[in-house]
Amino acid sequence: MTPGLWELVLRGIWTTVQLLVFGALLATAVSFAVGVARTHRLWIVRFLAGFYTEVFRGTSALVMIFWVFFVLPVAFGWQLVPLWAGTLALGLTYGAYGSEIVRGALNAVDPAQREGGVALGFTPWQRLRLIVLPQAVPEMIPSFCNLLVELLKGTALVSVMGMGDLTFSANLVRLALQQSAEIYTYVLLIYFVIAFVLTRLMRGLEKRLKAGVGKDAGTESAARELKRAQTTGVGGRVA
Repeated sequence: MTPGLWELVLRGIWTTVQLLVFGALLATAVSFAVGVARTHRLWIVRFLAGFYTEVFRGTSALVMIFWVFFVLPVAFGWQLVPLWAGTLALGLTYGAYGSEIVRGALNAVDPAQREGGVALGFTPWQRLRLIVLPQAVPEMIPSFCNLLVELLKGTALVSVMGMGDLTFSANLVRLALQQSAEIYTYVLLIYFVIAFVLTRLMRGLEKRLKAGVGKDAGTESAARELKRAQTTGVGGRVA
C-alpha cells in the first residue's frame, strides 16, 4: 500500500481506539449504576433497572446506532457527531450486559459479610463501598474482559454511519486497491492484536485486585479442587 493509504488505516485505528475507550467508560458507568440498582431494597428501583436492562439487551446494537444517529435528531432535535452517537449507542447497549455481571457478582458475596457491616453500624453505602465491592469487583474482571473484547468488535458497526473507523477505512483501501484478501487479513490481525493487548491488561488488573483482597489464582484453584473432591469424591490430590 502507498503511504497515503497506510495513513488512512492508521487514522481508522485511532478512531476505533477512541470509540473503544469512550464506549468502555460509558458502559462501565452504566454497568455499575444499573447493576447496583438491581440489588436495591426498593422494588421500583429494581424494576426500572431491570426494565432498562431488558430493553437494551434485547435490541440490536446496529439498530440502536441507526436510531441514535438518524432518529434522535428528528424526534428530539439532538444531532450528535458520529463519534458520540456511536459511543452512546454502544455504551448503553453493552452497559446493559455489564449490569448483569455486576448484579451477579454483588449477589455472590457471602451474606455474612453484609451482616458484619450491619453489626459494625455501617450505612448501606458504606457496606457497598467498603465490604461488598472490594470482594465483588475482582470476580467481575474475567466477564468484563470478554465484554470489552465484544465491544471492540462492536465498534465496527459504526461504519454504517460513514464514520472513519478501522473497518470503514479498510473498505476504502479495498476499493482503491481491489485486494480484498490482503486488506481484510490485515484488519483481522489488527483487531486480534488490540484484543490480545486488552486481554493481557485485564488479566493483570484481575491479579492485582485479587492480591489486594488476599486472593490468588493458585489458592482459588486448589480450594475449588478440594471442594469438588469432598462433594463428589472425584478429583486429584491437593497438597
